[in-house]
Amino acid sequence: MLYDNLTNPALLFFVLGIFAVSVKSDLEIPPNSSRFISLYLLFSIGFKGGQELAHSHLGFDVLWSILFALVLSACIPLLAFPILRIRLNNFDAGATAAAYGSISAVTFVTAVSYLEIVGDTFSGHMVAIMALMEAPAIVAGIILIRRFEKEGAQGTVISTIKHSLTNASVVLILGSLVIGFLASEKQAAGIAPFTTDIFKGFLAIFLLDMGIISGRKLKSFFKYGWFTLSFAIIFPLIMGVSVVFLSSIVTDNSADRFIFAILAASASYIAVPATMKIAVPKATPGLYLPMALAVTFPVNLTIGIPLYYYLANL
Repeated sequence: MLYDNLTNPALLFFVLGIFAVSVKSDLEIPPNSSRFISLYLLFSIGFKGGQELAHSHLGFDVLWSILFALVLSACIPLLAFPILRIRLNNFDAGATAAAYGSISAVTFVTAVSYLEIVGDTFSGHMVAIMALMEAPAIVAGIILIRRFEKEGAQGTVISTIKHSLTNASVVLILGSLVIGFLASEKQAAGIAPFTTDIFKGFLAIFLLDMGIISGRKLKSFFKYGWFTLSFAIIFPLIMGVSVVFLSSIVTDNSADRFIFAILAASASYIAVPATMKIAVPKATPGLYLPMALAVTFPVNLTIGIPLYYYLANL
């Protein structure tokens, strides 16, 4: 299973991006193209999730899963913050804790692709859960900073929540989810070549771009030493493994438990940096962004995804 994930073309394109930077190649994906692809991935996964949601029964089990996800997203920063404060200031600790409590949509998309490879399926409401897990962690991180610092966090908690919920990625994936839910099966089939057939190709190109970005940020990251490197590797793995088993409280579906684990183990490098730049300008993006993108992201792709899937199916 680990071998299958390591030979996944999408992952290999990510490695190619890092290699291109290491040999000082001029290979790059134009910024506008990269943004389009990221929007496409969110649109596709949201729409397909809406279709799945339309065919599933919305009972108490779904509501419990949503509640579990919201609590999880808010609690992970509370666990990460005191650990990070051992070596980091309150601003950086709070922003980094928020990043690790929030989620990576690209890691989620890659996990969904992995499920398709192994022939497994997850519940449609997990797409909504992914989108809903963005905001609680961001709010929790800012509240922690406000609790320990009198200055440095700008704007009210209400404005922070609003900014989190109106983030482009959240609006697109929730909007696509609703549209997919409302669209009939016949109507959805009309755009299936766009939402399904080319999905893996776009994912491979996007991960190539992520590899290039990660390779460029690695040098600036290492100046922070072993502490942040160790945290970026160990903490997500602990969260992922713990949530694989903890999520059995709300669902017996192994694929859903796998998705819960990957969401708990992933770290945001899109929504959180965008929010923290406005809400906590004293935090250092050159710290938490490389941690999430250049370390945690590839660790989840190579080790986390096959590990969590194996544990979910025990």
